[in-house]
Amino acid sequence: MTAVPCVDWQVAAATGGLLVPPGIDLDRAAVGAAVDDLRACAERAVTAVAVAAKLPAPPSAQVWIVGRATWVRAATDMARAMLTAVGQQPPVALGEKVGARLAGLQLGSAFAFVATRILGQFDPYSATPRLLLVAPNIVAAERAMGVEPHGFRQWVCLHEQTHRAQFHAAPWLPEHLLGLMAQLFDANDDADAGASGHASPPARTAAGPAARLMSPAQLTTFDRITAVMSLLEGHAEVMMDRAAPGLVPQIDRLRASMEQRRDAAGPMQLLSRLLGLRAKREQYLHGATFCRAVIDRAGPATLNLALAAPHLLPDLPELYEPQRWLGRVSQQVA
Repeated sequence: MTAVPCVDWQVAAATGGLLVPPGIDLDRAAVGAAVDDLRACAERAVTAVAVAAKLPAPPSAQVWIVGRATWVRAATDMARAMLTAVGQQPPVALGEKVGARLAGLQLGSAFAFVATRILGQFDPYSATPRLLLVAPNIVAAERAMGVEPHGFRQWVCLHEQTHRAQFHAAPWLPEHLLGLMAQLFDANDDADAGASGHASPPARTAAGPAARLMSPAQLTTFDRITAVMSLLEGHAEVMMDRAAPGLVPQIDRLRASMEQRRDAAGPMQLLSRLLGLRAKREQYLHGATFCRAVIDRAGPATLNLALAAPHLLPDLPELYEPQRWLGRVSQQVA
């Protein structure tokens, strides 16, 4: 039996749309130029990522150049698809309906906040997988950081197209992540914790206060989700840099500016911590370190084995000790 939370999706979408600010004000010509440039950058990134990552180039996918409100609607649709897939049922009793509305308010508010920061997202859970690029946020970021616009846009597209390549190389990955989500929501899974036992300290730190509400088995599952997401985000970080030469000028300056933007102190950082977005930052760091270490020791083709099957994914301890993963994988694929 699962305990997937009920969410009133209409309330979530309406709340997010009401609360999200429109973002930077651009005239029609500037909007058109940014949209055309982003679309060209997204198309150019497909081959560049395939070469850098040694992965097959995926077929054409929808590229949506969107504003913040449209991203909120798309994120709401994706969240609904994911939770429905893991067993969410519509509320029936009055208490469930009230709880679903409250959850919709909370989720919509969270989406409105994230919509002010997110630059892009690959959505593998829509009927047709799609890449979303949030134009006002990309333009605002490049202006705030004082970087060359075209190079920054290309760099962002390299990151997001790497995610597209990952899911193309691992068609089992969306279902695998949904399976882990279902385990995380399982209220009666204590007996399934197995030999892994409790979650590791890094995972507990990333989970924050939520960790105190999880069972030992749920913490173990949280570890597994953290490891997968860290691999995907770290891999995208590494490949956007490997694919950048010849396409993205001033890559070192772009990297430094992006790190400062992610680490900036103040109210945004506090909200990021409260919403669990700090864990996202840790995913970039640890996942990228793992990927660089594997590439340095065995090359990108060996790193790509992590996308070959679920049992070849690194677990969280292996993410911190890449040599352990290399040793296990060399035995399993020999």
